[in-house]
Amino acid sequence: MPQRADRDANRALRARFDEVYEQYQRLRSGMDELQQRLARTQISAESDDGLVRATVGPRGQLIELKLDPRIYRETNADALARKITRTVQQAAERSIDHVQRIVAEYLPPGSGAVDFLKDNNFGSLMRRHDAALREAAERDG
Repeated sequence: MPQRADRDANRALRARFDEVYEQYQRLRSGMDELQQRLARTQISAESDDGLVRATVGPRGQLIELKLDPRIYRETNADALARKITRTVQQAAERSIDHVQRIVAEYLPPGSGAVDFLKDNNFGSLMRRHDAALREAAERDG
């Protein structure tokens, strides 16, 4: 009877390994494409009045800032600075959302990496690992 239980456990373990390895292979084969898509990412936002346009990259880094010549009619430097800042922030937020959607296409649902991109919480990266450790501890007594 113990040998049968061992064989059953080995089959289950092998099946789980095959499943995880298949996920890894899919992920690995898509990494080059993912990197290329991310590298090409450029997201823009425009101020409400259309005088400021900001373009950012995949990490929200400012790539280009365009100011309509009419903007120089604005005599309040603080208001202009706030308008530029808001526009850049809006573009960065859109970029983060875009990157999350792209990355989610390549990773399994519930992936800690996808959750981390959403919430910037390092705990998200460890959630699945922690759950697996708890499960193993409960199983092993």
